[in-house]
Amino acid sequence: MSAPRFGAIESGGTKFVCLVGSAPDRIEAEIRFPTGEPAPTLARAIAFFEERAAETGPLDAVGIASFGPLELRPGHAKFGHLSATPKPGWSGVDVAGPVAAALGVPVGIDTDVNGAALGEGRWGAAQGLDTYVYLTVGTGIGGGAVIGGKVVSGLVHTEMGHLTVPRIDGDAFPGSCPFHGDCWEGLAGGEAMAARWGTPAEELTGGALREALRLEAAYLAAGLRNIVYTTAPQRIVIGGGVAELPGLFSLLRAELSAALAGYPGLPEHAAEDFVVPARLGRLAGPAGGLVLAAEAATAARQRSRPGAGPSEGTYA
Repeated sequence: MSAPRFGAIESGGTKFVCLVGSAPDRIEAEIRFPTGEPAPTLARAIAFFEERAAETGPLDAVGIASFGPLELRPGHAKFGHLSATPKPGWSGVDVAGPVAAALGVPVGIDTDVNGAALGEGRWGAAQGLDTYVYLTVGTGIGGGAVIGGKVVSGLVHTEMGHLTVPRIDGDAFPGSCPFHGDCWEGLAGGEAMAARWGTPAEELTGGALREALRLEAAYLAAGLRNIVYTTAPQRIVIGGGVAELPGLFSLLRAELSAALAGYPGLPEHAAEDFVVPARLGRLAGPAGGLVLAAEAATAARQRSRPGAGPSEGTYA
């Protein structure tokens, strides 16, 4: 039997990434283009997959790792639709439906950060683990928790960036979150760092960079303490542009150890492989799309059995 061929979409607020393959090291075609108006943007993605199918054969399924917020409750009338997103023109858009209708294949969908979590679990820094958290610290902060091998979701997907964290003594920055002001994202996201220092984090140097790293590590550790206690992860994987700042991880590990204050006293929490950088880089989201596609293909086979019902995370 030939290996399955999947399509993957990372649907971002600024760009779409579409690829065909079966793993990050087995990609046969890829395209990137700006995120514009919904209809032409989705049409361009669909055309890419139609062209690939015409040239090299049909796809088995497509997975979409999308910006949000998304409706992901199985069986909900708006499953696969965006809700009130800040991306102009995209609120209420059905992301999964047009792809499934045009291509005639199973489609799986989840958030971009949950997709990245799945990608890092299958091929990246969380490989071999079944309970871990992936955190992206870029313009904002987002997190996906995988517990027992499944992404956590309920009424909505997780919104870790809006956790409350204690303000550091002497920090007068009001926060940049338009909803909560000084939530975790409002104090420690890349947008917050740029507003606090008057320049993007990656352009900081000298004393300003050292102070920015000190504050960032302390705020990230405060949020990670909440995550450690509520999800009990085997590992925390961090990606995004802010995570690439030099020296951040050593400071963060020390700050997290201090924040945990010896409770529950597990040596694993102090190990260097507990909080680690993401491994897949720019392919984390699209790799998650491949995982979602594989899951959608499996769910479709299960639905074809007598008496089977709808499956979570797939567009039927």
